[in-house]
Amino acid sequence: MAHRSIGQDCLAFSGQDQKSSSLDDISALIDWQPIAALLGSLYAAPKGEAAWPPLAMFRAMLLAVWYDLSDVKLAEALDDRTSFRRFCGFSAHEPTPERTAFVRFRRELASHSLDQALFEAVTGQLKSRAIRIKTGTIVDATIIASQTERDDEARWVKHKGRKAVHGFKAHVGADATTALVEQIAITPANINDGRAGPDAIPNDPGEVFADSAYRGNHSRDAVRSKGGTLRVAATSMWGRDEQETLAQLKAWNDDVHRTRGRIEKIFGTWKRSYGLRRMRWRGLAKAAIQIHVTAIAYNLRRTLNILAVAA
Repeated sequence: MAHRSIGQDCLAFSGQDQKSSSLDDISALIDWQPIAALLGSLYAAPKGEAAWPPLAMFRAMLLAVWYDLSDVKLAEALDDRTSFRRFCGFSAHEPTPERTAFVRFRRELASHSLDQALFEAVTGQLKSRAIRIKTGTIVDATIIASQTERDDEARWVKHKGRKAVHGFKAHVGADATTALVEQIAITPANINDGRAGPDAIPNDPGEVFADSAYRGNHSRDAVRSKGGTLRVAATSMWGRDEQETLAQLKAWNDDVHRTRGRIEKIFGTWKRSYGLRRMRWRGLAKAAIQIHVTAIAYNLRRTLNILAVAA
């Protein structure tokens, strides 16, 4: 299936339409050609109506995350807002995708399992710009409620003192200094953090800061195999002098908690600002798409902020 040609009819926007937007800065952050190449296999059938360009659809999904838009609201905003059109590559007056086009695009992404590859391609470019010296990694997990309790691939989980949640879990490894997300594993919500956590640890992680759920040989061996050192909050230490030992224990845990706590800001941004309070669609594959696209959107914005401070 061929892709439509967009942005050709009215390439020139009026002077008012050319008003600068942060989306223009984000668009210039990375080389989008490798991303377009990854998406090139979508809609590969030789017959049928020409499809919307996959890169334009992927960029539209990023807009949906940044502005917390449903498919219906995204279609409306893309039709109406100049900055959205420009970011996705549409000219001033040509048609833009309807709601059902985004449904089909997600189905294509899921069938080709491209969300992980897209996350790695974008994040790899961003890390080369934002990370100079690797000092450490923070790892943790967050639970996202399912779209419906009838989602057969989600699971119930209950933590002490909290209400039971039916959903999925995102296990995340992020750079301890820049707070860029580097690795993600997505599981049903009942999977233990320590069991799936090693899948969220990037290569050469440096010191890996984690909570007590990651204590044990399984996590420690996984971190060592990737060239890192595990630093987990401790509950006790051995020493001859009680006061000195307690002081050492407090210093150790304060450092671990202070560093590990940075990942809570990532989860807070995802849930408060980017709509990841609940899954939008059913199934593990589409949950993975939503989480990976959210992480890509977060990393793009985060890198823009890092570079602005460094300038």
